[in-house]
Amino acid sequence: MKTETEKNGKDKNSVEKKIISQITVVGIAGNVLLTAFKLFAGIFGKSGAMISDAVHSLSDVFATFIAYLGTAMSKRPADNEHPYGHERVECVASLILGMVLLITGIGIGKVGLEKIISGNFSALEVPGRIALVAAIVSIVTKEAMYWYTRRYALILNSDAFMADAWHHRTDALSSVASLIGIAGARLGYPVMDALAEVIICLFILKVAYEILKDALKKMIDTSPGPAFEKEIRDLVLKQEGVEGVDSVQSRMFGNRIYIDLEIKVNRYKTVGEGHEIAERVHDLLEANYEEVKHVMVHVNPTEK
Repeated sequence: MKTETEKNGKDKNSVEKKIISQITVVGIAGNVLLTAFKLFAGIFGKSGAMISDAVHSLSDVFATFIAYLGTAMSKRPADNEHPYGHERVECVASLILGMVLLITGIGIGKVGLEKIISGNFSALEVPGRIALVAAIVSIVTKEAMYWYTRRYALILNSDAFMADAWHHRTDALSSVASLIGIAGARLGYPVMDALAEVIICLFILKVAYEILKDALKKMIDTSPGPAFEKEIRDLVLKQEGVEGVDSVQSRMFGNRIYIDLEIKVNRYKTVGEGHEIAERVHDLLEANYEEVKHVMVHVNPTEK
């Protein structure tokens, strides 16, 4: 007979798998269609900025696929080879996403800078109206995809999908730069199209840096911070039977938290009583903090 906890756990996993698949299908299908449209508009509209924007959208297809793999694998339960779970797989996915963005941004910036440095602006073609339309369509579509992916990333507590959401947002912002560049070029300033490529590069590099920084932080057992540990200490001190807190240490494990805690219990309590107090503290913390995966509680006797 399955326990209620096991049943609820399986139901939650089933819902999460459905959401992950749904986000992936929407993200990949949306980006493939948008990439094709922007590439067509960039080539026939003679806009380097729109072609760069299309390359950015193409990188989103790869990014969404990586986010799907990372999140799906991180949700797998612990096994004999991975007794602490698979949460860090998501950090690896975020690192790959960050690298994809970094390489994409550098490539786009290089092309734009070469056009500007050449100084031969008269040779740059004026973008057509279709490139302008593509920029507007991209802004609206990618902003909608940002909010859609962000909503479900919060439900899943997924760093990889949150990184993917921000990838959508940078694509929307880069399309704003494309819009300005294309409009400026059509008004008689062809350098604006090339300048837009450089601005798109800067947007991409900024988000790449933030994603890589966050992923690395979670890969190297970084503490959630003193404010979190103080909150834990204050909560534990309020529990019956706890005479003091000798030590609180916490570390990130992917997007989850491990806590190592040392509490003081009256030295005249029995081993069984001390164990019961520790169990209550353990269960309290895991119940009150969804992001906490495991709590290790060590009992120290009071001095008197």
